[in-house]
Amino acid sequence: MKSGIGWRQPHYADVLERKPALGFLEVHSENFFAQGGAALSVLEQGRAHYDISLHGVGLSLGSAVGLDDWHLDQLAALVQRIDPVRVSDHASFARGSWHSKTSRNIIHAADLLPIPFSQEALHVLCANVQHVQDRLQRRFLVENLSAYIQWLAPDDPFALSETAFLSALAQRTGCALLVDVNNIFVNARNAQISGSISDPVLYCKAWLNAINPRDVGEIHLAGHCHVLPSSNQDPVDEIVIDDHGSRVCPEVWQVFQHAIERFGAVPTLIEWDTDIPALQVLLDEAAQADEIIAAQHAESSKVST
Repeated sequence: MKSGIGWRQPHYADVLERKPALGFLEVHSENFFAQGGAALSVLEQGRAHYDISLHGVGLSLGSAVGLDDWHLDQLAALVQRIDPVRVSDHASFARGSWHSKTSRNIIHAADLLPIPFSQEALHVLCANVQHVQDRLQRRFLVENLSAYIQWLAPDDPFALSETAFLSALAQRTGCALLVDVNNIFVNARNAQISGSISDPVLYCKAWLNAINPRDVGEIHLAGHCHVLPSSNQDPVDEIVIDDHGSRVCPEVWQVFQHAIERFGAVPTLIEWDTDIPALQVLLDEAAQADEIIAAQHAESSKVST
């Protein structure tokens, strides 16, 4: 099984000309909602040579005000046109209601904001994911989030861990999980900086162990950066940002290897969205993922014989 890459505009022509050996291309769904034009034409050309995975950032699956029907209609039309191998979005919210003295308006934050891991939020997320699956008539994938704030519910006896929350979502709706390994590590590294955990890699492995392999439909890999507040240069105060702007770090590769040991040869994507390098850099990262998957497959074959 070959890994895929996020197909971004700087690499459109290069991929179509070189046609590298890739398992699939993944694009952001919202970039192709227009009913025609150059972008959609390029995507259709890519679809002639590769499987396409559609990855969204705007459905706002965790919003209590429900989904944007226009957004879902555009996604459904794109799915029908491209026939992707997978369709996904995030366990997050962006839409909410704004009340004034005279009206109630729906606003969109244009961000991936975290949702609480509560029973109430789970009910909302399940309803919205089921709505998407009913509309698209296919299994949908939901990605775990990199989050820089979190909801605290110390008095809620029914609050869940992130893995229990996502597992319940998959069980209730039949959706799949898109496990972003870098997101898990980013959250763990920030928790280490704040003193909440001691070893990010061990935390990530335990996170993966809590997920049922049958629920996992795709894995994402990406780079991240370390940021210090401009007013303070003390490394203790740094945070890690999931910017998709560099190579996968050694620790995330370790976590990915554990993910493959746990889940098997799951379709894997290299994401790179900022400071986009030459195409060959992404292909090299995908090749490294392929090597890890192949090595684990060989090891599993030895054990089975």
